[in-house]
Amino acid sequence: MIDQATVDKILDSANILEVVSDFVTLRKRGVNYVGLCPFHDEKTPSFSVSPSKGICKCFSCGKGGSPVHFIMEHEQLSYYEALRYLAKKYNIEIQERELTDEEKRAQGKRESMLIINSFAQEYFSETLFNNPDGHAIGLSYFYERGFRDDIIRKFGLGYSLDRRDALYQEAVKRGYKKEYLLDTGLCIESSDGRVTDRFRGRVIFPVYSLSGKIVAFGGRILKKDDKMAKYVNSPESEIYHKSNELYGIYHAKQAIVKQDTCYLVEGYTDVLSMHQSGIENVVASSGTSLTPGQIRLIHRFTDNVTILYDGDAAGIKASLRGIDLLLKEGIHIKVVLLPDGDDPDSFSKKQSAASFTQYIKEHEVDFIRFKTNLLLEGAGKDPIKKASLISDIVKSIAAIPDNIERSVYTKECSRLMEIDESVLLREINNIRYDEFRNKKEEELRARTATAAQPAANETAAASEPQTATLPQTETPPPAPMPATRTTYANDMVERTLIRYIIRYGEKELFPKDEPTGDEAEKPMWKVAPYIFEDLRNDEITLSNPLYQRIIEEAEMVFRENKNLSRYFIEHVNREISETALNCISDKYELSKVHTKFQHVASEEERLTELVPRALYELKSNIINQNIKEIQSRIKAGKKDSAETQRLMSELTDLYKLKAALAKELGERTVNPA
Repeated sequence: MIDQATVDKILDSANILEVVSDFVTLRKRGVNYVGLCPFHDEKTPSFSVSPSKGICKCFSCGKGGSPVHFIMEHEQLSYYEALRYLAKKYNIEIQERELTDEEKRAQGKRESMLIINSFAQEYFSETLFNNPDGHAIGLSYFYERGFRDDIIRKFGLGYSLDRRDALYQEAVKRGYKKEYLLDTGLCIESSDGRVTDRFRGRVIFPVYSLSGKIVAFGGRILKKDDKMAKYVNSPESEIYHKSNELYGIYHAKQAIVKQDTCYLVEGYTDVLSMHQSGIENVVASSGTSLTPGQIRLIHRFTDNVTILYDGDAAGIKASLRGIDLLLKEGIHIKVVLLPDGDDPDSFSKKQSAASFTQYIKEHEVDFIRFKTNLLLEGAGKDPIKKASLISDIVKSIAAIPDNIERSVYTKECSRLMEIDESVLLREINNIRYDEFRNKKEEELRARTATAAQPAANETAAASEPQTATLPQTETPPPAPMPATRTTYANDMVERTLIRYIIRYGEKELFPKDEPTGDEAEKPMWKVAPYIFEDLRNDEITLSNPLYQRIIEEAEMVFRENKNLSRYFIEHVNREISETALNCISDKYELSKVHTKFQHVASEEERLTELVPRALYELKSNIINQNIKEIQSRIKAGKKDSAETQRLMSELTDLYKLKAALAKELGERTVNPA
């Protein structure tokens, strides 16, 4: 476990803006920063970061929180794993005891696989530089390709010995389990039980996740062998999903943000060569068509993508379909065709960063125009091919979400393809309408299936034998209470009180009434203790168990002079931390127009009015509930009974209390005759 002093040091050091900026492109808006949410697919930024409050929140999907909770959600880590992540980021040393064998066995499979991959990368790198075969074969290959030692080490490149199980034997010798070597795909087990290294005799390219963890490997064979694939990659696993990873994204993300553009290439060596030339905002799709997951990865950092192609026309046409997905995401795409005989790897080695960038600026063409010209060349004067081309271009234009941009491209393509603009526009609208209709039909089918599920479950339950019973340790859940307007109002008021405690708990309200002498100033009530005391005096327990728990913990935290907002935002209980996040998050900021000619009182300035009012409203709601309960009991009882008379007396007292509270709230009440 991490001691509390170290936890506090980590929390004090973690800057929400710095932590989130590692994964999301942020732009300043007022006092906060906004960007595209990393937790769901969106085109309009709804993810807000507040440096002053130390929190982030998506106002669409609701996810966010402190730096710790952001890392927990984004990297799928536990609370203490997220603390370790931040400690590493801010160079904070953590002193922990050695885990027992039992605790080591309890480590999750995912973490074990990442540890195995980290070991494998170190092993491959060590082999590359220090093993005679690695140096003579693997390192010589990288030197022949012109790569410097700093680039080789930066990307963790390595070499796997051309032996059947060299990695496996070394891993087992160091205590790593066979099952994880197989799960990661580093090794393969045959039907007769023999274990073989997957990447034997190959140079190794580790694949880093966005956060810098090694999730997979690519291996290139060096000897000529027609029976063996040139490249071998790690298989899909619990830690590696090829469709969600881009080679080089970990090393490129900061440069992509700085340059506000991402260069997209095909292979590992393209990325390495461009980095060596000083161009770091580059990633590779590793020879596959782009997927939605990869596109979202790029879109976190920029809206602009430039695709670098060599002169292979067949290869270019094969990759065009995947690029339409970029258009759907609202990404602006440009294309650069490199000189004949060059790919990004070879071309970047002939250029400096400045000359390479200048070439791109001079030769880049927007994707729609590039695609139109490319396909027109292939169609020639054949009317059938030209009709097919038009359909292809129309689909790409229809994918563009922005109306103005789509209209501009329609005009341009009408000119290039010599076809009436209205014809193109009609086809584009038909495609967009069909996509919209299909999407709605899918949503309807999904809702219908969800609605039918309970009925199916009931039917299945009815068909079960009547002797079937629940296990003795389980009890059927109680039937839900019917929702009422009063209980909903109670929950709203309770939530308001919790918000005042978490957000303004240490703020002063007004002087206490007790005498303190002639000269001394009276002590001031603060928001949190004022609410605690008022609820205690009237023996009120909040009806929402979560809110009541927060009240009880808040009293303890306040007595210890700890910051209430920080305590609850950093709370280990996710439900409590999310509640706190909602309490202190502001979706909107008041425009300067409203304050230009007059002062508009903020919520904080009105606390002396708002806090007592919320307490009065809570008590009023409780009284209304009691009145309804007593009225129901009176109706159910005998008119002349002593119990009924007693209930009538209680009802009269409650109406008096209600009238008094209504006076405080500025409301009018009408007592029954």
